[in-house]
Amino acid sequence: MEAGYSRTLFSTNHPNTMARGLNKVMLIGRLGGEPESRLAGSTTVANFTLATSEKFKNQQGELQEKTEWHRIVAWGRLAEICKEYLHKGSQIYVEGKLQTRSWEKEGVKQYTTEIVISDMQMLDGKPSGQNYESSQQGYERHQSTPEHQLPPAPPSGALLENEKDDLPF
Repeated sequence: MEAGYSRTLFSTNHPNTMARGLNKVMLIGRLGGEPESRLAGSTTVANFTLATSEKFKNQQGELQEKTEWHRIVAWGRLAEICKEYLHKGSQIYVEGKLQTRSWEKEGVKQYTTEIVISDMQMLDGKPSGQNYESSQQGYERHQSTPEHQLPPAPPSGALLENEKDDLPF
């Protein structure tokens, strides 16, 4: 056994170890457009795209940027909050799970993979054109499902220089 590896982590003698799987997505990015919402029965559903970008140097040492686009789906009260408070260009943190749907269109099976979010946090601070205090009171602790709650909105204002150093990005 190599140093640093736990025998129980890979052992077949412990059937509960790693047996359930994990489907969790966490993203920080900017909205690609205004959220669209509709009613699915009596439940609100909102859809929007989220862009995440990374910068890197290519083999020639030139700085490159790659943007990845993600389809986001929110349900219930979380969908209503997204529609009301998020706008094109808003920076947000989302947490959820990957889900693939399929349907048939003109005899051809179509597929899409989406991120169904359970949590969302606005990172821009004060929403544009709105009184922050009243919007924050309406935003705090709304539930998308009984077991998931939204984290409170971040305080408005610029980060202090020493706070920027603690950010992982």
